[in-house]
Amino acid sequence: MEEFKYIYGPIPSRRLGRSAGISPIMNNTCNQTCIYCQLGRIRHMTNERMEYVPLQDILDEFSLFAEQEQGKYDIVTICGDGEPTLYSRLGELIRGLKARTDQPVAVITNGALLYDAQVRSELMEADIVLPSLDAVNQQQYQKVNRPRKEIDYYAMLKGLIEFSKEYKGQLWLEIMLVDGYNTDDEDIKAFVSYSHLIRTDRIYINTPVRCPAESDAKPAAPETIRKACLAMNAINIDMLTSSTYTSDIEDDYEAYLNIAIRHPLNEEEIRKFLQNRNCQDIEGFLKRLESDEQIKVSRQGELKTYMVRKA
Repeated sequence: MEEFKYIYGPIPSRRLGRSAGISPIMNNTCNQTCIYCQLGRIRHMTNERMEYVPLQDILDEFSLFAEQEQGKYDIVTICGDGEPTLYSRLGELIRGLKARTDQPVAVITNGALLYDAQVRSELMEADIVLPSLDAVNQQQYQKVNRPRKEIDYYAMLKGLIEFSKEYKGQLWLEIMLVDGYNTDDEDIKAFVSYSHLIRTDRIYINTPVRCPAESDAKPAAPETIRKACLAMNAINIDMLTSSTYTSDIEDDYEAYLNIAIRHPLNEEEIRKFLQNRNCQDIEGFLKRLESDEQIKVSRQGELKTYMVRKA
């Protein structure tokens, strides 16, 4: 079984189905450190676009992956361990992936670099783009998303609006509602107003459900989510279902680590994953996680989330 450095999954996605993940940004690198981020606080903050990993290495890996996992994934998703638009050869990466698969290629982005015309041009190559909009003004943007100081909220918003009007693919906007930060009635009205300016094919309303970077990043009230969905004709992500995580790696623990290093799993997801693999000692597996120094265990409500600590 081939082990991959830049490709992971397929993993189940509530929005995208069985997703083959592509990570062109390594080592927790981003231009925002959002309070709700499931990867924790970002360690490498930058707004510099670079070829963080060799393009050809990613494409060569994907060629092997596509042959090995043929028929096992519904979509190829560029996201990974950081903000993918920081990858300076993003357009070439998208074209290279599309040349190697018949499945659609999506990019999940925080949208911070959409003020850059070159970034917008490169994203035009994707079949689906999923940008985020989690704030209604600069002050709120700094509190919720905590961007690099040179990133201006209104320039980003203008870029998002321009991109939405030029882009020919599917644009799925995601709004993360964080209780007490962007959830009052005026915030919802502002999101509605902006949604009329952005050409979208879908709008998703999300709220923190995995352990966030900051403990005060709490889920929005169900009634707030319901109101937002009604006002914007949006989809509540919590209402969507996904399949179980899978892996072709034979060893249960190694299979789990291969997924969790980029995508933390909660206890319920781990149990389903292990049941699907016919693991005979799920309780023992969880105890091993609890005692493993490379695993960070966090609790949100009644549910524990297990994250692989980064070196």
